[in-house]
Amino acid sequence: MVWKKIILPVFAACIFPYVVTLGWTGRISSQDSGFHGKQLKNGEIGNLPDDGDGAEKRKIILDRDTETVLDAEEYLIGVVTMQMPIDYEMEALKAQAVIARTYIYGLMGDADEIAESALDMDYLEKAQMEKLWGTKNYMDFYQKASEAVNATSGMVMEYDGSCIDPMFTRCSAGRTRQGDESRPYLQAVECPSDTEADDFLQILEWTPDEFSRLVSQIPDGGPVSADQVPDTIQIGSRDASGYVEVVQIGGVQFTGDEIRYGLGLNSSCFQLEGYEGNVRAVVQGIGHGYGFSQHEANQKAAKGWTWEELLSYFYKNISIVSV
Repeated sequence: MVWKKIILPVFAACIFPYVVTLGWTGRISSQDSGFHGKQLKNGEIGNLPDDGDGAEKRKIILDRDTETVLDAEEYLIGVVTMQMPIDYEMEALKAQAVIARTYIYGLMGDADEIAESALDMDYLEKAQMEKLWGTKNYMDFYQKASEAVNATSGMVMEYDGSCIDPMFTRCSAGRTRQGDESRPYLQAVECPSDTEADDFLQILEWTPDEFSRLVSQIPDGGPVSADQVPDTIQIGSRDASGYVEVVQIGGVQFTGDEIRYGLGLNSSCFQLEGYEGNVRAVVQGIGHGYGFSQHEANQKAAKGWTWEELLSYFYKNISIVSV
């Protein structure tokens, strides 16, 4: 087997979709990326009094090993540190906190608690954070994540009165993707900084035998023989942002995502081509490409964008409400 991995995909854990509902009495406008309503200073949201229905009542039941009950806002600290690098800008971390909270609260609905096993998401415990960051950095990094959560306490995103599906991706291929009819708030936006991200470009190479074996293992696909590649590989269609929708290999059709997962590609924005008798994939971006681009958001935050502006850029016509 020849598998020459020139660039490793290192952020696979951060590309899964999440559902978000933001909480506040204002609205993020899709036209001007402004935050309409009372403008709060950093940290002020986290100091709002609890009226009996606020974020303090929300609980996560840690049911995977024990039946420990954890405050949802405290749980969010571990989620944010799992989903986004802790050295990212504070405003980007705040935006990620809102994304994660919307996902959790959206699944909760009107309930005050939910089992962790129902969330299907990863979270870092304090001991894991200390091991990851080291004892010297642990407290500073934990306080940074805590500040991001507290500064947006209780805030979620809604569209037309319901929680949105706030999909996010590590790094787009230069432009995010248009959502389907059920996600009209996911509109394609330009992400020029993403093309400069670490590991933006991934190149993988296989022998025809190895390539055909991997592709033939894709569920609901079909057998592909080594003598069919690379000559019969055709990209059938791409979406407006360049992500592959359909791939034809011999007489078998695959979706771009099927090929992505079957071959272990960083994204479905790829080219497949013959190279010195082998098959080579040239891939752009990290993740599915929908919604919030973490890398682009971090670059914008470094230029002074607020978390409200970041969320309004990637999710259109949403409301920020306090729950």
